Amino acid sequence: MADFGGWLMPIEYPGSGVLAEHTAVRERVGLFDVSHLGKASVKGAAALDFLNQMFTNDLNRIADSKAQYTLLCNPDGGVIDDLIVYRNSADDFFLIPNASNTRDVVRTLVESAPAGIAVTNLHEEFAVLALQGPRAHDVIASLGVEATMEYMAFAHVVISGCDVILCRTGYTGEHGYEIVPRRNDAQQVWGALADAMKPFDGLVCGLGARDTLRTEMGYPLHGHELSLEISPVQASAGWAIGWKKEDFRGAAVLRSQREAGLVRTLRALKSNDRGIPRAGMQVLNSEGVEIGVVTSGTFSPSLKVGIALALLNPEFEIGDQVSIDIRGRTSSATITTLPLVPSHVR
Repeated sequence: MADFGGWLMPIEYPGSGVLAEHTAVRERVGLFDVSHLGKASVKGAAALDFLNQMFTNDLNRIADSKAQYTLLCNPDGGVIDDLIVYRNSADDFFLIPNASNTRDVVRTLVESAPAGIAVTNLHEEFAVLALQGPRAHDVIASLGVEATMEYMAFAHVVISGCDVILCRTGYTGEHGYEIVPRRNDAQQVWGALADAMKPFDGLVCGLGARDTLRTEMGYPLHGHELSLEISPVQASAGWAIGWKKEDFRGAAVLRSQREAGLVRTLRALKSNDRGIPRAGMQVLNSEGVEIGVVTSGTFSPSLKVGIALALLNPEFEIGDQVSIDIRGRTSSATITTLPLVPSHVR
């Protein structure tokens, strides 16, 4: 167990460990308790227009019962948080921000909301469970729930007698679901899912596997690949920006960055030796000059090598060879494409 965003979270579970949990998700199915993630609601007759002014992505792109990845920036283009928005209707949205940023997200929305818009912090009212892996659908179906839905869609269903939001979302790169029960129902729903996994040789999983899985996919983690100092343009998250929208928070700066060209951009690195990169390590060119910094690094259980996400000078491209300063020792790496392993989210 360890502190994460102010919550005591499991890093790994007894009897399995990070490597086994990671493999279970890639090959079978795994269950995560990620109830530290924030929850909030935004309701009101002008909720859609308000959130489109606040968030980078365009909520007009999605219909009711669909979810969207987006970002909340400050006026300078820095990322307050990246989050998932669930559209119940044009007047009713459910948000899942990151744990430590929930108060900042809610406060920013409350301070900016016009009359008639209600922003409510529901952080401790709901749990969030993530069922991920190629057998995730079979687990849900075994509970008598119809779960054939498109990626980034959601539905209100019943699991083990409890009303939950069932979302075709996740943070692992595998086919999966995020299940949002009420707090008082969380233990019962967790138990039902854990029992239903057993015939499929599933494992309960901690944050260790969650981190290796998301790094293999190149999914950003706030505070690493995105922050108040790292804009979505620099983090290669421009796809989550509704550039055709007339205006949104940070739009002027982000458009300026896009037009001017990047100082540094996010790339993936794959080790050529036994080195394991870690966040904060310097990335060097062939002359030993610093050209970037590792934002996330780990050992990839799928590839059996060290991998990293790094902010690099933009002139360095896919296939280029670089070095990483690992505690004074130089480790060789190749700039490579993302994701580092195939995505199966759809």
